[in-house]
Amino acid sequence: MNSKSLKGLALCASILGFSIPAHAADTELKIFVSSQHHPEVWRKTFDQYEARTPGVKITIEPGGNTSEAQAQYLNTVMSAKDTTLDVLMLDVIRPAQYAAAGWTSEFQAKDIEKFLPTYTEANTVDKKVVAVPAFADAMFLYYRKDLLDKYGVQPPKTWDELAAAAKKITEGEGRPDLQGLSFQGKAIEGAVCTFLLPYWSQGKTLVENGKLNFDHAAAVKSLSLWKSFVDNGVAKKNISEVATDDTRKEFQAGNVVFAINWSYGWSSFQGKDSAVVGKVDVARLPAVAGGDQATCLGGWEFGVSAYSKHQEEAKKFVGYISSPEVSKYMAVNGALLPTYADLYTDADVVKAAPWFANALPVVETAKARPVTPRYNEVSETIRTTVNAVLAGVTSPEEGATQIEARLKRILR
Repeated sequence: MNSKSLKGLALCASILGFSIPAHAADTELKIFVSSQHHPEVWRKTFDQYEARTPGVKITIEPGGNTSEAQAQYLNTVMSAKDTTLDVLMLDVIRPAQYAAAGWTSEFQAKDIEKFLPTYTEANTVDKKVVAVPAFADAMFLYYRKDLLDKYGVQPPKTWDELAAAAKKITEGEGRPDLQGLSFQGKAIEGAVCTFLLPYWSQGKTLVENGKLNFDHAAAVKSLSLWKSFVDNGVAKKNISEVATDDTRKEFQAGNVVFAINWSYGWSSFQGKDSAVVGKVDVARLPAVAGGDQATCLGGWEFGVSAYSKHQEEAKKFVGYISSPEVSKYMAVNGALLPTYADLYTDADVVKAAPWFANALPVVETAKARPVTPRYNEVSETIRTTVNAVLAGVTSPEEGATQIEARLKRILR
């Protein structure tokens, strides 16, 4: 119903002597949506909400292609106490920070009880629910099933196995443009996970109860592993310039054997402009020899801006777009991992993304990046150092020393 129709209805109501409920008035809600997570598919669910909720119009404010770009924009908007954004799609690392800054509104406890426990914890700060899960995520190892089958290679369970498989396949194919492994080496949030994957695999933690628990030897081993991939030709020389969506594009173009990326890549790999349709499979990320396989928890959350002028309407809207109905729709049509455990075995979901059937244990056991109000500083320390090591500016030993010294100052 448009504004003109509503005004006409209100006039008729006035003549007939009754009033229109307040919720029938036009309300425009603006939602910030990450541009890398299929805003065009989310748009369809917003259209469904508009159809069900006369008088409410949903508009999208698209975000950047990296968590950093999105956070930079939102930090500017929220610092200015801007009222134009009502609902925010936030990286899983952000809710605690935004709540501490007073930028998001509180939800009722009942709004969070139905989700995967991992996300209940991620969105609860000091026993207050500060955001609601949008979709789940974790890092996975995408691989060219056709090429592994061709060379009789099994999906690797250790990083050493991956390196050997990558070399065997790239040398066998004889294509200079075929990379063995693509991962995030640019100084972005993904590089924090790059560092943590082999670090965690050694059974180490970084922060416990807000206190630094840094293992220098494990950090050196982690940084050395990634640098060795560059030095040995498993990854390309300029991997320090590769961001999350660069990995997705390279793999989609058929130029990568193994790729570390989030779940959103799956639907792109099955698209009409993909060179790898029907040639892709997914596995757990490898472990350091003698260690345990570990992956990085991801996911995105819906927060309601504390400065929104439409608090009640915004929370009702979030209640709908975080529902099982929408979670299933986005799993089937956007390949976004559900936030409800039973949807991982739903027939429609498994038909659309068969690998989701094996994804739940990975998501449930994925490790969260350090939870601290000073996470931005922790992240910057790690990602810039990882980038410097991969670029050859800093040695792994120097990098580990730098990370430890800086984190001691941040988390003292």
